[in-house]
Amino acid sequence: MASRTGDLVSPFQPAHQLDLDALLRYASVNVSDFPRSPSKFTISQFGHGQSNPTFLMEVGSGAAVKRYVLRKKPAGKLLESAHAVDREFQVLRALGDHTVVPVPKVFCLCNDPNVIGTAFYIMEFLEGRIFIDSKLPGVPPERRRAIYRATAKTLASIHSANVDMIGLGKYGRRDNYCRRQIERWARQYIASTAEGKPASNPKMFRLIDWLRQNIPPEDSSGVAAGIVHGDFRIDNLVFHPTEDRVIGILDWELSTLGNQMSDVAHCCLPYTVVIGQNKHLDAGFEVTGIPEGIPSQAEFLDDYCSASGNPWPAKVWKFYVAFALFRGASICTGIYNRWLLGNASGGERARYVGNHANELINFAMDFIARKSVLPENPPSDAKQFGNGNKIQNILDERGRFVPSQRVLELRNKLIKFMEDYIYPNEKEFEKLAQSDARWTIHPEEERLRELARKEGLWNLWIPFDSAARARKLIFGEGPNSISDGGRDLLFGAGLSNLEYGYLCEIMGRSFWAPQIFNCSAPDTGNMEVLLRYGNKEQLEEWLIPLLEGKIRSAFAMTEPQVASSEATNIECSIKRQGDSYIINGNKWWTSGAMDPRCRVLIVMGKTDFSAAKHKQQSMILVDIKTPGVHIKRPLLVFGFDDAPHGHAEISFENVCVPAKNILLGEGRGFEIAQGRLGPGRLHHCMRLIGAAERGMQLMAERALSRKAFGKFIAQHGSFLSEMAKCRIELERTRLLVLEAADQLDRLGNKKARGTIAMAKVAAPNMALKVLDMAIQVHGAAGFSTDTVLSHLWATARTLRVADGPDDVHLGTIAKLELQRAKL
Repeated sequence: MASRTGDLVSPFQPAHQLDLDALLRYASVNVSDFPRSPSKFTISQFGHGQSNPTFLMEVGSGAAVKRYVLRKKPAGKLLESAHAVDREFQVLRALGDHTVVPVPKVFCLCNDPNVIGTAFYIMEFLEGRIFIDSKLPGVPPERRRAIYRATAKTLASIHSANVDMIGLGKYGRRDNYCRRQIERWARQYIASTAEGKPASNPKMFRLIDWLRQNIPPEDSSGVAAGIVHGDFRIDNLVFHPTEDRVIGILDWELSTLGNQMSDVAHCCLPYTVVIGQNKHLDAGFEVTGIPEGIPSQAEFLDDYCSASGNPWPAKVWKFYVAFALFRGASICTGIYNRWLLGNASGGERARYVGNHANELINFAMDFIARKSVLPENPPSDAKQFGNGNKIQNILDERGRFVPSQRVLELRNKLIKFMEDYIYPNEKEFEKLAQSDARWTIHPEEERLRELARKEGLWNLWIPFDSAARARKLIFGEGPNSISDGGRDLLFGAGLSNLEYGYLCEIMGRSFWAPQIFNCSAPDTGNMEVLLRYGNKEQLEEWLIPLLEGKIRSAFAMTEPQVASSEATNIECSIKRQGDSYIINGNKWWTSGAMDPRCRVLIVMGKTDFSAAKHKQQSMILVDIKTPGVHIKRPLLVFGFDDAPHGHAEISFENVCVPAKNILLGEGRGFEIAQGRLGPGRLHHCMRLIGAAERGMQLMAERALSRKAFGKFIAQHGSFLSEMAKCRIELERTRLLVLEAADQLDRLGNKKARGTIAMAKVAAPNMALKVLDMAIQVHGAAGFSTDTVLSHLWATARTLRVADGPDDVHLGTIAKLELQRAKL
């Protein structure tokens, strides 16, 4: 039977007494919603597990009790690189914030040993079931199958996480994982037996030699590497109290990046050896018989491979199981060594692990002597292809660019918000924008912005890596940097650029939508500049109000007298005078500057006209109310002034700005501009997909309701042909934009620049074609403001220049193509 998580506690081990007063003071300050001045505060120790000491904290007043889990480094002398609770915290935080991998929520990390003696972190307590015995005694056979299948799928979910997208790209080396692990655990084994307590086993060194000679070829490249849990097994999983699904994965002490098949083999050890709390180990299921309902090892592996997409491991399985047994033996030796020293977290239960270490070595030597350890093909092959035909490399039926369940939920919520609030209000917003009061904000807009924020549809554009940098700068290295305070919620939903692409497209269906969700240009690009390049003071003064939606911003780069598509042409001067900079110059097409909420301009100018060509430019933050900043006029875009947002011509006459407002330093403007050309500029392409979809929708509705020459437009063959071509172009462009977003996530701005350039050419040209066709179908109505088509068309046309001229992007694409040819 399963054990309830709350039942696995026991009294303190003598070596792990804590300063409860210091802990209470720390938790009260650093754990979100921690009860203040509680009348009850008790600590008990979890007895299950042999790694970092783990405690149940119960705190509250009266009948209201909250429970938390504290996990700390052991006290005393420790082996090098062991018990890194800060790494546990890092991986739990990343997976919890950015993936669907079931992990407990973490609250704070404390590296100050003065609080309770060693580093620790606090996480949520999960009420559920833990199956200590892998044979699942007392569980009906049909539920055993479901539990093991859930285990396989959970492991696959870890291995499917994109470490680069969730901020764990540098969590460990990816190449030569097994080779390095063999050497690491060999050193640990030698260190644990150095003084003869316990004595070393000669077979261990023969096992190490065999492993060194049989490392699989895929280990060296690290191409398929990802997150490795390091101790993934069924008793490190918390299952739902009543359902056979995993709600939490525990004990991440050994996690890193590397060869994920090592996790799979470790999880499958019960088929070879059953590790329990008895004095001696028992042979595994494949020897003693598989309990009814539990899948065979091959069936379990088949479930995992199907869920993860990883290949069938028959040819390398002997190595990975032997490696898992070897590592287990080294770990057990270390635990026994700590028990002899008096600081093993498992207390007296650790007295038997010395025996376990030697028995694991014996099991490993027996295993590698076996002729066959796994069928050549997975069981599903026989079921699916009974005629003996082999079909390999079958694509996941979901396809490459199908959003996750989390993104689908956000997308559906966004679509409903658009249908309930945005589309019905478009005419009201447009009515104000054409009135004498057009440079004011519609009251309904502010109401909808607040509603969007409450719905969790606020700042969805923020890339998680940029958010991580800002959190670190604003809140520091301490626990507040990972707290769940109100300001932390401003940093979006932790989406990748690809994930945001599915949502940004929906916003692009309406001219008014992006600003309702605080996802509109130029604010997103400006906030991205601050997120990536701003210092703490700049972030606190300007970024936080922008994230909160209290102010808006504009980007002042383009100049009327020069071709500003080449940034080196700009002539605006930014000259240092003491503790200030003096700005002089003229800018136009400064989008957003007409908005009454606009408070800050990011101005690009030259601080050194004699420096190298790309080192002359700098960017500086300018309060729009600074004396000398003059809004000369609003500019029209094909007759639209885009009120209340607007596009301004601005003059800067001896504008004095504090020197602290310079971004990144003098001469870094071109560098920042190139960085800004990534995620923020790709958002335009994403929105254009949505604009084209709106055009397709209106085109179809018009064609089905309007008659010409005796029949509905939809019945004319020429219309059907053109509409089909529009759909083909739209779908082709959508895939290109998603590919660009994916490359931006995986490869970074520089390596993805070619595909981004392609998207920037393709998206506006496609949108113009679709919208032009929709306008044509609407006849004269298409030119008017009675529909959104003319405004969407005008916006799309400007982006062939505003988002960088087509010729510049085409030049980038061609140059990269020629470089590839030279290689």
